[in-house]
Amino acid sequence: MKHDGNIQSIDISVVAPVYNEELCVEEFLRRTDAAMVALGRSYEIVVVSDGSTDRTEELLRAGAAKYPALHSFFLSRNVGQCSALYAGIQATRGRIVIVTDGDLQHRPEDIHQLVERLEEGFVLVSGSRANRKESKYLKLIPSKIANFLLRSVTGCEIRDMGGFKAIEGEMARSLRLRPGQHRLLPALVHMRGGATSELWIECQERFAGKSHYGLARSFDVFFDILMLGFQSSFKARPLYLFGRIGLLLLLVDCVVMPWLLYEKFAFAKDMGTRPPFLVAIMFFLAALFFLAMGFVLELLSDVNDTVGGARPYIVREHIHSRHHALKHTDSPPC
Repeated sequence: MKHDGNIQSIDISVVAPVYNEELCVEEFLRRTDAAMVALGRSYEIVVVSDGSTDRTEELLRAGAAKYPALHSFFLSRNVGQCSALYAGIQATRGRIVIVTDGDLQHRPEDIHQLVERLEEGFVLVSGSRANRKESKYLKLIPSKIANFLLRSVTGCEIRDMGGFKAIEGEMARSLRLRPGQHRLLPALVHMRGGATSELWIECQERFAGKSHYGLARSFDVFFDILMLGFQSSFKARPLYLFGRIGLLLLLVDCVVMPWLLYEKFAFAKDMGTRPPFLVAIMFFLAALFFLAMGFVLELLSDVNDTVGGARPYIVREHIHSRHHALKHTDSPPC
């Protein structure tokens, strides 16, 4: 789904995944286009409809006639925000990629601040959300906990990992985002050695409609953080983690079993019914399990890297004002 490499690149690509945002999409296009015109750089606006079932795609079709820089991609079904964002990023040509939401909680008029900071020599700049007007218990507290955990396990000092971002284009397009990782962009860039920074950006209320996310997402974020922690600590090598656990258990066995054998032969104490012996057997079996798990996951990791070119989405249609609607069938589902 990438653009032809012969097409001249541009300065800035604005990417927004949307799902059933018929109440916001027209205002989003109007304000984003106006903000980019005011910035005075070459640009494109890439909007990805994640299988919307309301009038969102109809309004994006109409917007193609009004906004020459608009590229709209319609996915064949709802695959989630991360995969929709990934599809949009892969379609960009910009030297700088702006990641934003289509509900206008991130002000398009603030894009210039992210761009200016990025051009000071950073690979990613996060627009951290100030004065968030959201539920304290459903959104704010879970978000603070998640961001604290992310900083702890990855070493990335960004205080607000989600939301508004400016990323160096080649870095953005090189990221292979797995579901849920759209919330981890600063940590992913930091783990690859990219310099990151942040700006406090005023966070607005949604322009219209209601959020598609609730408290249940916090549990998903926890598991994403756990996985990222493993990748950060053990360099994405599962054998390092499970192998160390297995060796630790074997080391305990190497202490307990000689002691039990010594007491059996020196003092004629029975081994088979003593709790330490049963614990040692359990530790030995657990060690074999962890070692086997490490080898299996290592092989699966190699397979995953080999077939990593498969994308978790199919673009059903691409709408752009300068061309007819283009059908896409070249992106196989994952």
